[in-house]
Amino acid sequence: MKKTLSGIFTVSAILAGAATNVHAQQTGIAAQNFDRGKYEYETHCAECHGSNGEGNGPYASFLTKPVPNLTTLSKTNGGVFPFARVYEIVDGTQAVLAHGPRNMPIWGSRYNREAKEGPYDDFRSDAEAFVRARVLALTEYVYRLQAK
Repeated sequence: MKKTLSGIFTVSAILAGAATNVHAQQTGIAAQNFDRGKYEYETHCAECHGSNGEGNGPYASFLTKPVPNLTTLSKTNGGVFPFARVYEIVDGTQAVLAHGPRNMPIWGSRYNREAKEGPYDDFRSDAEAFVRARVLALTEYVYRLQAK
């Protein structure tokens, strides 16, 4: 009887370990498929620029200036996506009149504040890396919105 219970506990422990390992692998795959740029865009930009980037978001009509169509940035820049300019606009180092005065950088300062407010798994000790990663992801997503 003692051997039977010992065997049952051993098999149960092995199965529990295997199930945990499978769950961890699935969680890792899900984390790898997370699109940070799309998340940042949908969370912070789509209200004005629209889900497709054409400047037709639900808040666009409340603004005094027209919202730029983000899908034509490459086209209006001679077929080259202005990556550095978009990055600087997103992080606030380049002023955009529609976003307010220069002392109000929209996402760079906000991301920096969020990085200091709490620990993040991917950039626990480096707030600057946290901010850069989010700005880069968002900039890259705007690149993917470009009209073909």
